[in-house]
Amino acid sequence: MELSVFIPTHNPHRGRLARTLAGLRAQTLPADRWETILVDNASTPALAAGALTEPIPSNLRIVREETLGLTAARRRGFGEARGAFIVMVDDDNVLAPDYLERVLALFAAHPRLGAAGGRSTPEFEAAPEPWVREFDGLLACRDLGEREIVATQLCDDTRGRNEYPPCAPIGAGMALRRAAVEPWLARPSSTLTDRRGAELTSGGDNDIILTLLAQGWHVGYFPSLALTHLIPTGRVQRDYLARLNRGIAKSWIQVLTQHAACPWGAIAPWTVPLRKAKAWVHYRAWAGPVQFIRWQGACGHFEGQASVRAKSPVSP
Repeated sequence: MELSVFIPTHNPHRGRLARTLAGLRAQTLPADRWETILVDNASTPALAAGALTEPIPSNLRIVREETLGLTAARRRGFGEARGAFIVMVDDDNVLAPDYLERVLALFAAHPRLGAAGGRSTPEFEAAPEPWVREFDGLLACRDLGEREIVATQLCDDTRGRNEYPPCAPIGAGMALRRAAVEPWLARPSSTLTDRRGAELTSGGDNDIILTLLAQGWHVGYFPSLALTHLIPTGRVQRDYLARLNRGIAKSWIQVLTQHAACPWGAIAPWTVPLRKAKAWVHYRAWAGPVQFIRWQGACGHFEGQASVRAKSPVSP
């Protein structure tokens, strides 16, 4: 088995999941060279193959993970995977037909490449307000252009501090070399939070990438890898994006701090309300949805800084 694809899912939208599975069924890589693992993460009711909408990959199998949370589901997916290379696919991602073929070609061409990602283009259920597009990054949508970009280590900023490489792949469609991800799998499950039910926390993708970089593996952006991200109307509303920005910002500080890669220092918890009030004015949070969402991101940033005072870096 050359490659494994796993899809963590919790109470999925059946229409979007059907699109995801149809995209895998359409892959140009012969089905006997790879496998599809659908990780049912405590869905109610449990997912059954017979209830899935055709077409589905001929190499599909379903496994159940009772511990709720994206990290637990991913660890189960890695544990079930038999391939030397692994692609993580969300239950609202539609891979381009040549995605898996290109993944294998990229890893063959780059022996030190540990993780790869590419373009993630949104397909909105309904046309969003123009201001929503400022927050594409929150929605796991991005396009870094036509040039391949590879990072071999954390970036040094102008003050000599470690910074997370902007080209590092996001979780949607992230391709991994099994040998590179083994240290992350061998480490006890991190205290970092990630998506868990309705919680809009994050950090799991970054935790994997930072662990790979610490082991000397490279990570990169490759525009030849393309997927479509299916985005329902509920995810482009002000309140959802505000909660998402806040949760991601807090988690971002926590994961960077645990890997000694955070360019921001810890702050005293008692200062957080004052900082939030000052940021309310700075961002003019009352002026409109964009300003409110930005302010919520700042609030999450302060909460993250206040939560890490006693934290120490994780072992590579």
